[in-house]
Amino acid sequence: MKKIKINRGKVVRICNWLSLPLQFLGVCLLYLVMEAICRHSLYEAVSYMVGSKLVFLYNAFLIFVTTTLVYLTRRRIFARILIMSIWLVLGIINGVVLACRVTPFTGPDLKLVTETLRILNKYLSVGMVIVVIILFLLLIAGLVWLAIKAPKYQGKMYYRLNIPLVIAAVASFLLVTNVALKERVLSSYFGNIAFAYEDYGFPYCLGTTFFNTGIDCPNGYGEDLMQEIVLSTQTGEETKIPEEPVNVIFLQLESFFDPKQVEFLNLSEDPIPNFRRLMEEYTSGYFRVPSVGAGTANTEFETITGMSLHYFGPGEYPYKSILKEKTCESVPYVLKGLGYSTHAIHNNEANFYSRKSVFANLGFQTFTSEEYMPDISDTTPTDWVKDHILTDEIVKCLDATEGPDYIYTISVQGHGDYPTEPVLEDPQITVSGAENREKNNYSWEYYVNQLKEMDDFIQELVDTLAEYDEPVVLVMYGDHLPTMGLEAEDLKNRYLFQTQYVMWDNMGLEKKDVNLAAYQIAAEVLDRIGIHDGTVLSYHQARRGTKNYQVDLEALQYDILYGKQYVYQGQEPFMKTDLQLGVVPITFTGIDEVSEGTYYINGENFTASSKLEINEEVVEDTIYLSSTLLMVRDVKLEDGDTLAVAQQSNSPTHRVLSRTNVITYDAPIPEPDEEPDGTKGPSLIPQPSVTAAQ
Repeated sequence: MKKIKINRGKVVRICNWLSLPLQFLGVCLLYLVMEAICRHSLYEAVSYMVGSKLVFLYNAFLIFVTTTLVYLTRRRIFARILIMSIWLVLGIINGVVLACRVTPFTGPDLKLVTETLRILNKYLSVGMVIVVIILFLLLIAGLVWLAIKAPKYQGKMYYRLNIPLVIAAVASFLLVTNVALKERVLSSYFGNIAFAYEDYGFPYCLGTTFFNTGIDCPNGYGEDLMQEIVLSTQTGEETKIPEEPVNVIFLQLESFFDPKQVEFLNLSEDPIPNFRRLMEEYTSGYFRVPSVGAGTANTEFETITGMSLHYFGPGEYPYKSILKEKTCESVPYVLKGLGYSTHAIHNNEANFYSRKSVFANLGFQTFTSEEYMPDISDTTPTDWVKDHILTDEIVKCLDATEGPDYIYTISVQGHGDYPTEPVLEDPQITVSGAENREKNNYSWEYYVNQLKEMDDFIQELVDTLAEYDEPVVLVMYGDHLPTMGLEAEDLKNRYLFQTQYVMWDNMGLEKKDVNLAAYQIAAEVLDRIGIHDGTVLSYHQARRGTKNYQVDLEALQYDILYGKQYVYQGQEPFMKTDLQLGVVPITFTGIDEVSEGTYYINGENFTASSKLEINEEVVEDTIYLSSTLLMVRDVKLEDGDTLAVAQQSNSPTHRVLSRTNVITYDAPIPEPDEEPDGTKGPSLIPQPSVTAAQ
């Protein structure tokens, strides 16, 4: 048999001549793999490719355009593998994200990487985290090796041809995008971002959510339009604060909704009897929210500001974009102007969703996160702090001031990811009806039993506030549906972006059932107690349900956040607040040496997150003994050392959130004591050892 001899040089030349079509075929294969990962099914990916050919080719073309950069370098093999590896990693990240929540990986998530890392241990086991790190390091090592060893292109570099080629590819892509949008092959509006990713593909949706942020300038925007909108909000009703002002409390309940709304679910008992009874007795209704399965901060944003997320970019988090750099009209600012104290409470980390920074731009005066709560030891099997501790924190805010209070409370107990293996030994409520054992006995069963505990907390809070000797309005609602993979047809109301709310009070307000959006709830609550201040709040009170309500709301939001602020006569009316972490200040009063290297730290309002700081270095092994006492061991202090107590973040980054007053250490002069045998020994009696820093 004659041996066929392959001319390697000839093969290379042919591949170089056909590199563009071969590169596009490689990109198509890569994109198919990415969609299989994102959809968790090769079959679903192939069905998508066959059923949505134009969308599939468009997304492949998008990736292909990024790979045309390889023609500007001789290291083409390395450049191709590098670019394709980046796309593959992004696809893997989206696949992992979709395994943990309903909403996919979006452009704003790239700005939420720090938050993702902080809760990584809640979604992945330690072993899986180690595997991810090892795979990432192997990828980096492989790319470095390839950068050194991969062969270079040996032909002539025709930059006069290659540069126009890249420009032509980009221009063609922009033209194709415009045609696809015009012909409705693609869409620039995502009513449901999870469905949009399935319909329009991961690369396009990721790019859209990354570049399409903020609010576009509306048609006809100008001073005349904004004055007309402001005039339309003037109903003649003026705010009249009564002699005994009403305390306003919002309680946002994590993933809280009525599981009886699920068509297929069978429950051994009702997990939310207290919430259901309150809905029957007090003002209540359906509550429209901007997200499903995630996006707590966006429901929070709408409820606090009265602004709709509908006009922002798809998948955008204002907490991570515009609110990082500027203040925004909000309920706290409005009520602060009427003599209210404004507080935020959250039984999770202070830095999550950048709340520590953002709340100062929303007008809050204090923010109590879990790091400032005395006891957060009672947690769920998935390590979220239980909600019942919030009752004491709410009362603490009410008692901290003499005037009225606005308190925005964010719960966390109902947070996913929900287990697919047994974690409850003897669940009070059992579940059936879901598609498999993991969903029935584990995920749904875990979730509804957390709902039961949250419902018990709701009743405890209501009972406590019923005994409070000041007027109170308490608004409670779920921030979004849980991450259970629900579809519209699974729900009796056939709508995914909806939970329920109830407005409890101890003043005998008339029951008035109405369905509201998250951005409308604050205006409704304040209207019920006679408060008609604030541009956005007054707008909702006067214009809800009228002609051009949504169009003018978009213009109002643009003017306030991105425009020339005509509604404020071109001036910025809101100053960033000096946010105090913790409603009660943590103080450091002194330090006593109890034995060599062991010290007691004295003060007030310490928590488990309180750490001694020596010369700005945190002593990680600080032991929490009580709210007035900490202890450190194996520490050596010297004259002139500066000491403080720092509140350390509970996130893996362990940032210092705040610190107390600084004290300068003054070592005590040892006074020898007489021992029984006549020898001298060190005194074990604590000596005064601190002076206040000047």
